[in-house]
Amino acid sequence: MTTIATDVAEILHYINGAPSAGTGTQTQPVYNPATGEITGQLHLASSEDLEQVVAAARTAADSWGEVSIAKRTKIMFRFQQLLGEHTDELARIITSEHGKVLSDAAGEIGRGLEVVEFACGISQSLKGDYSDQVAGGIDVFSFRQPLGVVAGITPFNFPVMVPLWMAPVAIAAGNAFILKPSERDPSASMLIADLFKQAGLPDGVFQVLHGGKETVDGLLAHPEVDGISFVGSTPIAKYVHETATKYGKRVQALGGAKNHAVVMPDADMDLAADHINAAAFGSAGQRCMAISVAVAVGEGADALVDKLAERGRGVNVSHGLDEKADMGPVITPASKSRLQKIVGEAEQAGAALVIDGRDLVVKDHENGFFVGPTIIDKVNREMSAYTEEIFGPVLVVLRVDSLEEAIEVVNANPYGNGTAIFTSSGAHARTYTRRIQVGMVGVNIPLPVPVAWHSFGGWKDSLFGEHHIFGPDGVRFYTRGKAVTQRWPEPTQQSTASYSFPSN
Repeated sequence: MTTIATDVAEILHYINGAPSAGTGTQTQPVYNPATGEITGQLHLASSEDLEQVVAAARTAADSWGEVSIAKRTKIMFRFQQLLGEHTDELARIITSEHGKVLSDAAGEIGRGLEVVEFACGISQSLKGDYSDQVAGGIDVFSFRQPLGVVAGITPFNFPVMVPLWMAPVAIAAGNAFILKPSERDPSASMLIADLFKQAGLPDGVFQVLHGGKETVDGLLAHPEVDGISFVGSTPIAKYVHETATKYGKRVQALGGAKNHAVVMPDADMDLAADHINAAAFGSAGQRCMAISVAVAVGEGADALVDKLAERGRGVNVSHGLDEKADMGPVITPASKSRLQKIVGEAEQAGAALVIDGRDLVVKDHENGFFVGPTIIDKVNREMSAYTEEIFGPVLVVLRVDSLEEAIEVVNANPYGNGTAIFTSSGAHARTYTRRIQVGMVGVNIPLPVPVAWHSFGGWKDSLFGEHHIFGPDGVRFYTRGKAVTQRWPEPTQQSTASYSFPSN
């Protein structure tokens, strides 16, 4: 049963430097997943709000792109400092609307801060090249300029980290950025906007616009929006890519995942079980880099499953503010119902339920959207528990006979976001990392999210578009290269113009 909290917040947009209710008449409830209570009413944008935001962004982009890199990065350094000072406040906002435990919320802010730090040093990435005297009296140089107005459409599972994967790089590169966050946990984006304002960012350079499909479609089609960054499910990522490119925009669209951890018989089984357990059940499995499939190779399978079960039963599931909690609820009642359905289908199809978390109830939080850690052994590749991106605290175990078969399993999967191998053999690790068709690979590391000066992105149905996110690819995505060939002849120099194509 859903109840309404005593103090229900009004969640506004952030338009041209200030909070605004906009002109839209529609609102949407925001829930606390741990209690099932409605804690906020979110204002949804009208088409007039969209036009106002894009117009403000265009005006801001025209001037912000001319601001010196030194001044832009000075603001970014101040923003970095403010984010650090407000980490606890941001973490509590995340926990109240997403449900993840406080330490996990603080962790996502920390990973977002890495990208802010990268953006503070963007001057190095924006340096061009210079070639002197490529022909008689002719020099060539290149540099990068901002796209202009860019928009980020971000998911519920990382309401701070994913926006920080996009906005700092875009803004430091000279663009104006419009954030369309998830409607499920929107409040953190408003504090981010306020911190940018406190850091000295000019009005219109960072704005927040809340809305559903109509708002997304408006951003994808608007002629004044030059680029779109998206993170979410694969069907929507594909739609965003196809639609925005049809309107001539640059697009990076990161989709879903089905991340496999291959465990060889020679692996340290305790290490593998510890890390796979944490990677499967941390944040209630609601991470695009969560390990959702353990591929147990050969004779080590029984030992691995036993150790995973032991650790899974020890996970403390509670509300996110409980300091002893390892894992919180899932995001909505619909997510909970879907997880229960998929686990039931696997059981009916003959899989073995090692741990069944479908009916977990947390004391004093009986209306929360909780699902306990669930481990399903002896799953085959036709079961929905394997074919679907579950996005919850469910770990399935596939048993195979060899590394060769494990590689075939992973490569046959349509997703290619992240994967890991646990082994004590350098030869096995090298073979796996070279032959696997996945964008991010961990060796004895379950969540191979690159540090901020590399770039994040998968292969196959996990990425649509050429560019990965943040790092060097982020700089390339939010800027355009320009090459200048110049001659400065002496006033008395005779012209050597030719009707033939010029050569050196």
